[in-house]
Amino acid sequence: MTTTNGAALAAISLDQLPNNQWATVLDVLQPEETEGRELVLRLTEIGFVPGEAVRIVANGVPGREPLAVRLGHTTFALRRHEASFIRVMPGAAHG
Repeated sequence: MTTTNGAALAAISLDQLPNNQWATVLDVLQPEETEGRELVLRLTEIGFVPGEAVRIVANGVPGREPLAVRLGHTTFALRRHEASFIRVMPGAAHG
C-alpha cells in the first residue's frame, strides 16, 4: 500500500528502527489470534497510538532483548515480538 506522498513505503516496524532515531507511530497491527489482539490492546493502552514520538534507546544482551523504548517521557521494555506490531515512520522531529 502506498499514499500520494509515498509515506507507507517508508514505514517500518518498531523492532527495525535503529537505536536513538526518533520516529512517529503510524499504527499498531491488528492480528487475528486472540493473544495478539490482547497484546495490541495493551500496547495501545500504554500509549502506542498514531502520532506519538518513539525511539529505541537501548537493546538488552544477549540477543538484543528486550528493547528499551522511549515513548514521550516514559521508557518501556518491549520484546522484539511486541515491537514488531508497531508501525512507525522514521525520522520524526522530536527533542
